[in-house]
Order: sequence, then structure tokens, then C-alpha cells
Amino acid sequence: MKYMLLVYLNENALTEEEYKKCYVDSAKLTRDLNTEGKYLAASPLQRIATATSVRIRNGKRMITDGPFAETHEQLGGFYLIDAKDLDDAIRIAARVPVANVGTIEIRPLLDIPGLPEKS
Repeated sequence: MKYMLLVYLNENALTEEEYKKCYVDSAKLTRDLNTEGKYLAASPLQRIATATSVRIRNGKRMITDGPFAETHEQLGGFYLIDAKDLDDAIRIAARVPVANVGTIEIRPLLDIPGLPEKS
């Protein structure tokens, strides 16, 4: 089953050195998941200062800088995995390097007919 692991943390929770180590550790995790046949995709996101939000209200497009809502933790990245089941996804989420300072949200993907196949 495919799961999205959404990585949330306060982007000020880590020093630049800790972020650098996190990127190295995250790359190792993705290589390990790939070896296990569970890796589909992963990427960190740029800082929230680079975010743009788009909403359509009453037929009008509204564009704002930043994320949709003010929160203590921000979406910092994702892993797309193919896990055996939720327990397997939980075990993988616990291996995400920032799980000890942030939150890893696990969401199963919804299959929708008519989506293009991966090439």
C-alpha cells in the first residue's frame, strides 16, 4: 500500500549544522528504503518564506505569500513509500531523522481511476 509521510517541524527547531546532518541522514534513509523496495519518492521543501498559497473564493483567485495557516510546525518535506501495511509505515516513519523533534503524519494514498500511469 502506498503512503505519504508528511514531515512537520518548526523550521527553527534545528541549527544549520543539524539541517545538514538531517539531509545526509534522510538521503541514507531513502537509499535504505530503495534497497528494501519501499521507496517511491522523497524531498525536503524550501523554507515557508518561499511558499505561495492559492485559493478560489466566489470565483476569484486569491494569492498570498506563505502557508495556508499559522502553525507551530510547518510542512518540511515528504516521503512517498510503498509499505506492507500501516504498521510497516509507522516503523518507517519512526526512522525519519526529524521524528524526534517534529511530527511525521502518515496518510494512505487514495487510488482514483483515470489518473495517468507512472512512466
